[in-house]
Amino acid sequence: MEKQTKIVEMFNDIAPTYDKANRVMSMGVDRSWRKKGCDKAFGYYGQKEIDLIVDVACGTGDMMDYWKRQAEKNAINVEKLLGVDPSEGMVGVGRQKFPDFDFVIAPATEIPLEDGQADMLSISYGIRNVVERQKGLEEFNRVLKPGGMVVILEFMKNEHPSLLGKIRDFYMNRILPKVGGFISKNLEAYEYLPNSIEGFLTVANMQRELEEAGFEIMYTESFSMDISTLIIARKK
Repeated sequence: MEKQTKIVEMFNDIAPTYDKANRVMSMGVDRSWRKKGCDKAFGYYGQKEIDLIVDVACGTGDMMDYWKRQAEKNAINVEKLLGVDPSEGMVGVGRQKFPDFDFVIAPATEIPLEDGQADMLSISYGIRNVVERQKGLEEFNRVLKPGGMVVILEFMKNEHPSLLGKIRDFYMNRILPKVGGFISKNLEAYEYLPNSIEGFLTVANMQRELEEAGFEIMYTESFSMDISTLIIARKK
């Protein structure tokens, strides 16, 4: 668990500048990816009354805000939004930004909810930071209701990159760490990002792990030169 602890400490360190660095590095295009994830999940779930949406590795709470906004646009009533993250620093920023949201400090592998309590669960750019990933996916399945939806947005490894994919890899490996490091004054943290992607899964392997954890894949799409991938799955 030493690796997991180090990752949490890294996010504690960059928490004050995390949002600014994210916006600059993604050039804001992650907004459309997040909105699409929410809208697609609502469509597959097909309910207008939702008891609980959980955002795991919630960071400073941005994805929770997208859930709230997209629910309103789709005329869906969400009773409660809960953010779960092991980083005190990130959650501290989130509580300041969104005082009306509920947050809890906890790892993805130990979500403090009873079985079958959540309608939906999301994890945005956080699943590659879960060291015990399969345990985490099984925990997602445990807390979801039967038929509940999991939404994953992540930077996936590309085994056979196209020309555009190679341009993406150059940006992720050479440009992005320097920008993030300059803004945060923590180059090591942003060098971790491309390294964590290179050591991560392909889309096909992520889908397989979800299926092994008891999910049915409903939707998969990669965006912007395959920089980001959206996977939506349903608890069987």
